[in-house]
Amino acid sequence: MIARLKSRILLGVSAMVTKRLYLVTLLLAIGCQQGSIGQDKPALPADKADKTVAKAELGRQLKINKDALLQGANEQIRIDAATVMLFSEDPQAREILLTALAQAENSAARMAVCKALSQARGVQESIKAKAAFIQPLFEILTTKDFGEAKLAAEATLLFKYEQISEPLEKMVMDSSLPAKARLNAIYALKLQPDMRAIFKLISLLDDSEGQIAMEAENTLHSLGIPVGRDAETRKQIIDELKRKGRDEFLRDWLVRQESQMRKLETELDLWREMYLSALDKIYDGVSDNTAKGQFLAERLGDSKEIVRLWALEKVSQWRVGTKSELPAELGPVLVNLVSDQNRDVRLKTAGLLSLMGQLNSSQRLLQQLEIEQDDGVKTELFVALGGACYYAFLPGSEVKIPEEIRKKTLEWATKFLLDENPKKAQKGAEVIKKLLEQDGLTSGEVDRYLGLLAERYNQQKDKADGALRGELLGVMAGVCGPRSAHKTEAAKTFGLLFEEALSDKADLAREASVEGLINIDKTKALGKLKGGFANDSSAKIRQRVIELAGEVGSGDDLTWLAEKLGSAESEPAWQTMLTIFKAVGTDVLDKWVGRFSSQDMEARLSDEQKISFLEIAERKASGEKRGEMLKNVRGQLARLYSKSGRFEQAAKCLGLLREAAESPVEKEVILAQMLEVYLRWPKVETAAQLVDNCLLEKDLGPDNVIVLSIEKYLAELPATADPNVVLEALIKIKTAEDRPMWAEQVRRWTERLGQPREADKSKD
Repeated sequence: MIARLKSRILLGVSAMVTKRLYLVTLLLAIGCQQGSIGQDKPALPADKADKTVAKAELGRQLKINKDALLQGANEQIRIDAATVMLFSEDPQAREILLTALAQAENSAARMAVCKALSQARGVQESIKAKAAFIQPLFEILTTKDFGEAKLAAEATLLFKYEQISEPLEKMVMDSSLPAKARLNAIYALKLQPDMRAIFKLISLLDDSEGQIAMEAENTLHSLGIPVGRDAETRKQIIDELKRKGRDEFLRDWLVRQESQMRKLETELDLWREMYLSALDKIYDGVSDNTAKGQFLAERLGDSKEIVRLWALEKVSQWRVGTKSELPAELGPVLVNLVSDQNRDVRLKTAGLLSLMGQLNSSQRLLQQLEIEQDDGVKTELFVALGGACYYAFLPGSEVKIPEEIRKKTLEWATKFLLDENPKKAQKGAEVIKKLLEQDGLTSGEVDRYLGLLAERYNQQKDKADGALRGELLGVMAGVCGPRSAHKTEAAKTFGLLFEEALSDKADLAREASVEGLINIDKTKALGKLKGGFANDSSAKIRQRVIELAGEVGSGDDLTWLAEKLGSAESEPAWQTMLTIFKAVGTDVLDKWVGRFSSQDMEARLSDEQKISFLEIAERKASGEKRGEMLKNVRGQLARLYSKSGRFEQAAKCLGLLREAAESPVEKEVILAQMLEVYLRWPKVETAAQLVDNCLLEKDLGPDNVIVLSIEKYLAELPATADPNVVLEALIKIKTAEDRPMWAEQVRRWTERLGQPREADKSKD
């Protein structure tokens, strides 16, 4: 723990100070050499020289720690500085701490030392001359500031009760002291897990000063100790405690403390929820965006981390859930929070800034990244830094940052990429990809980072877990993508790796390699992939190969795509086929008109799919005047239109077919089909007119296609249709000449269907 705390304080001091120390050391060494040469004095022995330099270094470091304690930018830096000096072997370090405890005018330093002493209770390392801190702590207990006194009381737990009992009991019993000092001493007694502290509190129940007696009683109640109402009862309480013995007393003490802690935590959670609920109501009641931004900016600067986290969540919701821009005043506040004392605040802020590159946060992110100790926060800071750099170097970006920041970001990306932790390596690769997509790097730098990606991938080749391999291949594929400024160099570096990875057992790796080959050359990729990979075990690969065929495929690809019809990829395969059909000539289309008429293909396609294809074929056949093909296509379209209830389009197709028909028999057959369409539409009047036109030419017997079409309609009459409507329309037809076969046919329909109402009226 000590090593960690020392590391934190050393890293907490700015990099500028560290560099300055190095320069001072170097200048001192040079100055000593120059001085010795100029004075022509013999050099110090090596061991003495080393001790002299070490002493100088120690003095400088002690000065840094002292400044950090007395003037540190935040509480954690002050506590860390105090902790380092607390365990230092140097007596001067202890003197600095004792002096800080005595400085009433520097409350922050006093409180930092008290907290360092409290935290040292769990450390195994011994503190030199620990007893020297007792007197300064008791002097703080006499202060009127309960905040300082409370921390001093908690710091006394570092000592055994025997070490502090005399001054503590003397203070609490001294009626000449201010009541405030005695109350502070009672608080210190309350913290001590010792029966003698309880006995002393019981003795205070009869104190002449009512305030002291009342506080002693309240303290005993809070500890679960009965107070009694007279001396005899209190003596019995003390005897009972003594009878239990030290171990049972401590066990009861621990149970009471844990119970009290749970109660306090429950109450704290309740008040926290109530407070945050109130903040929600206030925030939701503000309609103006400017006022909302100001409200959030104030909450982001709140001293309580829970409020800052609440405000960060609201900013995140605003950023993700609305289209309106965040108020400008929130930007600087958010950027400053990357250095917040609270780990969760830094983590949340870094995650938010990774989505907001326009805030120009790269400089601050880089500074915090270099001193951050929490691994999770460090990773989020790095990701946000990568995003900020990427945004700053986009064409037209208003954010301008020094080139040096991009170089340092790439250095950090290299560290992450080469880390053994797969998640870190993946983050490093992602940032390298982002910055390689942009121009501005030298050819040497580009080759270096491309090589690093390939090297890291090669390290994963023999690993059982293919997740990182897949992630790295995905990044490499991205650098080969159309948006990348260095896609040509990347293709040369990664092309063979993609081909090798096609045989990888991990789906993620194969999927990424497929994407990489597609980014390099789509046509070549399709030629390589449409064989076995159109049926790969990965659904994503199968889908991608189908999509690729839609982009660069030809008529030759229709066969393997047709094999997909009726499978899990049926719809995307069909859409790709339609795309190809629109691009090929009528010879290919005519061939597939015949194929789709086969029984096997007929079952694989829906009517709508057939219509989509036939409409493409009709347009192309019409444009190229392919008469026979056009006749076949329109005939199939008319049938499918009619089957799907698109009667107007069916009638239009049949009309065009009738115009192109050459023989009377063919025209009559088409008229019969049109009649069926009009009856089913229903357009009964138009159907009757069509029959009337036929009767003008000849009589219609039972074997005539027109009569058969009517018979078919009546036989398959929908449940919602009224046959009398059709019969009435047919009866109304008045022929100019005698048509006995037609009249007989109408009579039969009338007998079979019943006399229509209109016919009854005419008889009357």
